[in-house]
Amino acid sequence: MTTPISRRTALGLGGAGAAAVLLGTGDWNAASAFAAPRTGDVFTLGVASGDPTPDGVVLWTRLASDPFAVDGKGGMPATPVRVEYEVAADERFRRVVRRGSVVATPELGHSAHPEIRGLAPDHEYFYRFSVGGELSPVGRTRTMPAPHSSPRELNFAFASCQAWQDGYFTAFDHIAEEDLDFVVHLGDYIYESGVKTNRRGVVTDPRFHTEAFDLARYRLQYSLYKAEAPLRNAHARHPFIVTFDDHEVEDNWAGDISKVDTEPDQDPVVFRRRRADAFQAMYENLPLRRAQLPAGPDIHIYRRLHYGNLADLTMVDTRSYRDDQPCGDGDGVDCAERLDPDRTILGAAQREWLLTGFSRSRARWQILGNQAPIGQTDRDPGPALDVWYDPWDGYVAERNRVLAAAQDRHVRNLVVITGDRHQNYAWDLKRDYADPTSPTVASEFVGTSVTSGGDGADMNDDGVNFLAANPHMKFFNAQRGYVRVNVNRQRWRSDYRVLPYVQQPGAPVSTRASYVVEDRVPGVREA
Repeated sequence: MTTPISRRTALGLGGAGAAAVLLGTGDWNAASAFAAPRTGDVFTLGVASGDPTPDGVVLWTRLASDPFAVDGKGGMPATPVRVEYEVAADERFRRVVRRGSVVATPELGHSAHPEIRGLAPDHEYFYRFSVGGELSPVGRTRTMPAPHSSPRELNFAFASCQAWQDGYFTAFDHIAEEDLDFVVHLGDYIYESGVKTNRRGVVTDPRFHTEAFDLARYRLQYSLYKAEAPLRNAHARHPFIVTFDDHEVEDNWAGDISKVDTEPDQDPVVFRRRRADAFQAMYENLPLRRAQLPAGPDIHIYRRLHYGNLADLTMVDTRSYRDDQPCGDGDGVDCAERLDPDRTILGAAQREWLLTGFSRSRARWQILGNQAPIGQTDRDPGPALDVWYDPWDGYVAERNRVLAAAQDRHVRNLVVITGDRHQNYAWDLKRDYADPTSPTVASEFVGTSVTSGGDGADMNDDGVNFLAANPHMKFFNAQRGYVRVNVNRQRWRSDYRVLPYVQQPGAPVSTRASYVVEDRVPGVREA
């Protein structure tokens, strides 16, 4: 089995003082560092699986003998490489059920995405890759239940927002230890910003100082994040269902519009080229199917997965098709533009697809995988309504249309899972927040960040203000972590799993609070 690389070796740093040179704060925790690569080692970035179906799954690896090569080519030759794979019913591979090969090309960063079919529904499988006789680490995955079956329960976790410079990825070690059917990642898998002085120390290697603008630099950023053993462990343990938010490209981008700043991508042509590079690097480094292969700056990431007749998981894209944020982005109290009935965060085609899914689904639970909060976030406990314009608060008419459709089309249970905010919320979704008598029509669980924001707090000034200003908010917490979910035919339960710190490795995890939604009773309550 292949031996992973250490961060100090991958960065071209050697000797006892290497970590101090890299971080400026002393040595790494040996338990979380990589060992040195062997000659010919190409599986340094690990393995993963994703988007399970009742009869299959997509597998992933990306070959890189030198994942921190500044040209983004991973130390690989400018020629295709054949990658063999095996899928087995046991961890020792005594009962291999599928084997085959794919070609990893330099044009796609020597990534491999074999799509496996013909597996049994609701079964655990193990997989591995090989190149020239060298074996990858072993991964575990699981298929979805059969169509129209009635699973007893669903167990999954959702996570988001893992800025490398803000802390250690310890949460993923805990996710790897959970008994889950899959993990949903809701975006900000990487941050595009350069890393130098940060909450881990000081990175002195200049390769990481600049912001990602081109394919080579985005690839390097993914390698930096994949260097974290906890992230690789979680990928190897569970299938992931992923989407993106903004930082996979650039902070707060909207359609063809870059964030307003002094960077050259203010030109839409330049920004579309940047977006194409960002999406290609994302595809190369995540377990995505061919249906999600980008076409230049465009990618079809919204999709729907089924867990028998217990739950449908609908993943939406709130970046690619949206109108620009109203009133110049930011936040405030007097922005009439956010109420414009023609403004969209989904785009007309995606919105129609979403609402048609509401009508056609026969699942007991409709799960909406969403990037930025749908629920209204009033930041002022006084009479003013002070909101951010980037999330659904900047697109009020479309929010009202979607939530009204859920009620009018008799969606049995709509539950939204959301990232972005670096805070934990449990709150009710109202048909129209401007109407004090408006009914609760759905529930939303907002999950905190894995690391972004650094060490958090149980309560802060935001929490005090939000709880006072938003009567639909039932819970607030600002620690780091993830959300663990158990769904059965009677109720949904979200456990807020939090870590006391992330700026040092090795934090324990605990359940800060649990909130439930009862079948046919929209709204959240404490368990």
